[in-house]
Formats: sequence, C-alpha cells, structure tokens
Amino acid sequence: MTKDIYSEDQGFLVKQLKKARIYAGLSQAEVARKLGKTQSHISKIESGQSRVDVLQMKKMAVLYKQPLEYFLKK
Repeated sequence: MTKDIYSEDQGFLVKQLKKARIYAGLSQAEVARKLGKTQSHISKIESGQSRVDVLQMKKMAVLYKQPLEYFLKK
C-alpha cells in the first residue's frame, strides 16, 4: 500500500509528529490512550493515511511539549 501524503507540507507534518512523539519517549499506544484514540488512528496519521485536524494537532503539541510551529513547514 502506498502512503497517502498529498503534499510536501503534509509529509513534513507527519514526519515532525512522529519525531516529536519519539523524542517525548511515547509509544503510539500511549499517545492514543492519552488522546482517547486508537493506536491504529495514530499510526495512520504518522503514515500519512489520515489527516490530523487542528484541534487534535494542538493536543498532540501539548502532549509532546512542542510549539505548533514545530509541526508546520515555513
């Protein structure tokens, strides 16, 4: 199955989300539990198969202790 990243910006976002999660020392399952989602949902976001909405991205930024700008390509 091919990744479903629609743009360079989306690709950057998912790369940063995964990098921030790993840097925070969290597994996908831990993130999912803290956000009330499934592990497969987090996996699909990180692989580019699902898009993350702004409110969910804000929650992830807080969880990962990163500013929102960290996830956006300049």
